[in-house]
Amino acid sequence: MADWVTISSLATAGGTLVLAVATFASVRSANRSARTADRAARTAEQSLLAGLRPLLVSSRLQDPKQKVEFTEGKWLAVPGGCGALEATENVVYFATSIRNIGTGVAVLHGWHLREGLRRERAHPPLEEFTTQVRDIYVAPGDISFWQGAFRDPAAAEFKAVAAAINTGDPLSLDLLYGDYEGGQRVITQFTMRREGERWLTSVVRHFNVDRPDPR
Repeated sequence: MADWVTISSLATAGGTLVLAVATFASVRSANRSARTADRAARTAEQSLLAGLRPLLVSSRLQDPKQKVEFTEGKWLAVPGGCGALEATENVVYFATSIRNIGTGVAVLHGWHLREGLRRERAHPPLEEFTTQVRDIYVAPGDISFWQGAFRDPAAAEFKAVAAAINTGDPLSLDLLYGDYEGGQRVITQFTMRREGERWLTSVVRHFNVDRPDPR
């Protein structure tokens, strides 16, 4: 005679095992789908960020001259591939012609300028950058300018940069900028060297602020 209690228990156990196997397979499938979706989302985000990413370099020598106005009504004419610098008794003015070779709009955030060439493979601390008085935008594939000024004749950086301009010694410029959403910040280092009557600019290196550097 069949032991229906045992048979019932075995059937229940078998059903539970089948359900457990099905649940395990479903969970594994869901995890794989979640990982696939996560990878797809990361890829889409990286593609979006790449489309917004700016990268600034010196403009070309054949690029048109730009006129840059300062708050005092002072104007500087900046040729392509060059900087324009002028030291007066009370203000040191400087501007540079730049080009955006990235795929997104560049928004300039701040700058750091000092006399001499930067030998170390590092950028100044972010807290040492001077914030731009006004937003400067550089469209992808286009040129624009950067401008700054020292207005405290008693400051050490005023005296040092003014002396370098007067003697024609090289200068190091660090520009801090990012995309139009405020992310993907980059610091690009430039050198400015006087050749005859011109201050020629060139890029030394780029530093990523918000993501790992490629080197």
